[in-house]
Amino acid sequence: MNRSLITISVMACLSFNATGAQHEHDHISVSYEGKDATPHTVSANKTMAKTLNFDDRAAFEQSSKNLIAELDEKTAAIMRSEFEYLTDKAPDSINPSLHRQAQLNMVANGLYKVRDGIYQVRGTDLSNLTLIRSDNGWIAYDVLLTKEAAKLSLEFAMKNLPEGGELPVVAMIYSHSHADHFGGARGVQELYPDVKVYGSDNITKEIVDENVLAGNAMSRRAAYQYGATLGKHDHGIVDAALGKGISKGEITYVRPDYTLNGKGKWETLTIDGLEMIFMDASGTEAASEMITYIPSMKALWTAELTYQGMHNIYTLRGAKVRDSQKWSKDINEMINAFGSEVETLFASHSAPIWGNEEINDFLRLQRDNYGFVHNQTLRLANQGVTIQDIGDAIQEVIPESIFKAWHTNGYHGTYSHNAKAVYNMYLGYFDMNPANLNPLPTQPEAVKFVEYMGGAKNVISKAQADFAQGEYRFVATALNKVVMADPGNQVARHLLADTYEQLGYQAEGAGWRNIYLTGAQELRFGIKPGAPKSASADVISEMDLPTLFDFLAVKVDSLKAAELGLITMNIVTPDNNKILYVEMSNGNLSNIEVDQVKKADATLTVNQADITRILLGEAKIEVLLKQGKANITGDSKAFDKIASTLVEFDSNFEIVPLKAH
Repeated sequence: MNRSLITISVMACLSFNATGAQHEHDHISVSYEGKDATPHTVSANKTMAKTLNFDDRAAFEQSSKNLIAELDEKTAAIMRSEFEYLTDKAPDSINPSLHRQAQLNMVANGLYKVRDGIYQVRGTDLSNLTLIRSDNGWIAYDVLLTKEAAKLSLEFAMKNLPEGGELPVVAMIYSHSHADHFGGARGVQELYPDVKVYGSDNITKEIVDENVLAGNAMSRRAAYQYGATLGKHDHGIVDAALGKGISKGEITYVRPDYTLNGKGKWETLTIDGLEMIFMDASGTEAASEMITYIPSMKALWTAELTYQGMHNIYTLRGAKVRDSQKWSKDINEMINAFGSEVETLFASHSAPIWGNEEINDFLRLQRDNYGFVHNQTLRLANQGVTIQDIGDAIQEVIPESIFKAWHTNGYHGTYSHNAKAVYNMYLGYFDMNPANLNPLPTQPEAVKFVEYMGGAKNVISKAQADFAQGEYRFVATALNKVVMADPGNQVARHLLADTYEQLGYQAEGAGWRNIYLTGAQELRFGIKPGAPKSASADVISEMDLPTLFDFLAVKVDSLKAAELGLITMNIVTPDNNKILYVEMSNGNLSNIEVDQVKKADATLTVNQADITRILLGEAKIEVLLKQGKANITGDSKAFDKIASTLVEFDSNFEIVPLKAH
């Protein structure tokens, strides 16, 4: 029952600048179409198709139910016409299970009635915009990825709602700390300035941790996972698992006026006359997350704990590993708390589910799938299966009931990388094999590998033979070493790109497909622009003072800082009456909030808003000092000394080898 292994077992001259960005062949990459599926890939995908129950159309019926108004090309943030190549028959270059998911997500295309008093706009972004009727207006639950998509979707909804379209949005709720659920906040606030904002417990900290401190790396990686630079055709992007794709625009954030569940797992709150029960689910799909039950409507909002597929325990773009055991247990709590009466289930992604029996069946299988990944990973690990092997091993023990259900398929989180995430959470990345304790760095390791294999020509010859037999997994491993050792080896580059491409065509997971195909594209044509920027100006503006300096600390070049010795500063911000004591010592920048100014080399008095502007490159400290908007006593160069150690991140850093080392 190995879903991924079924697709594999059947097969048993570029120029780059200093940053690795392609400059000579831009005109080629614009029309990049990729190559055809090989006979091995065609056979693998056909074999997998035979295991799938295409007669089960329940999810399609749920997705199309209660459409009120359909989006048009002028309204949709995601152009559905770009996916017209997704016909009823899966192309040879698309895994048939992923093709079915891509078709399902095409259904989401407008304003839908969930039940009386609850409506959703689906198809304008990766996530759904939900509107819940309250006494004096509407509660907007999760507000998409970008300001532009949220504003567009809200205006479309208000124009087409069968009830209350003239009423304001009185409250905005973020279910969790991922950008596609809060990023449109300013779009809502611009339309309804008096909106009150609610968020899950500790949401701002978790947003900063995930989207800012590692934001540059995550943005680059997200471009791979979501295929941000791929074309929309049967050799390119197919789907984003949770939806058709992400909207374009500005990621924004409005800090909540009130955060929920700060005093415990459960909190009941009446928002504009509507009683809502909130259950904290932090540590499941997001580090800060909650689900909601509306008793008067017998409606359960599951946030992103459920959708029509299996989610990530570890997301490939990079984030804190999630707790699959807690995930399973929190779904179980939902069942036990509300299962006896719930009539409608709705969520951040996918369509609702109606009917008490249907909802309970859905929740039990979702619960058991995450429990299965957790428990069976640890069972296998306790029997000595290593992290490299566990992704294949867990797929051999999937129960029939889980295997045959569509909504447990690995479109977003695969069994392979989810099992590795569980292993890593408990046991870390090291498998206790001494050979893996302290290997060489990747490039010198690659050089030695190629040398041991008899040179690049010998490796390529063996790889060509294996490629012809459809042995793509190991071909990718071997050729990556050759290209890592010698990025200028064009034969190896092209064959590795061909290999990644075939692996992408066979992948059931949307992220896997996009990563393979983006890797192939960059090997052939270099890096194309298109990575979303999660560490946006609006998110940074909501950071508190200590976190702003935590962000600065991540940018410090430790060797430059060490040369400067000890530097101490007080940062006084009159606009919020805060004092931060900062030390640069031993190559590290640390900070702590204090009640009063301490003895230091210098004291800088400046509004926090201006510090944020400095970080964004919109202001300079010397100009603020001249304008009287800042004042410094003591060592007037202390701040400049600290600033001199800061690096600028390369947003297009190399993932596949692009240039000489």
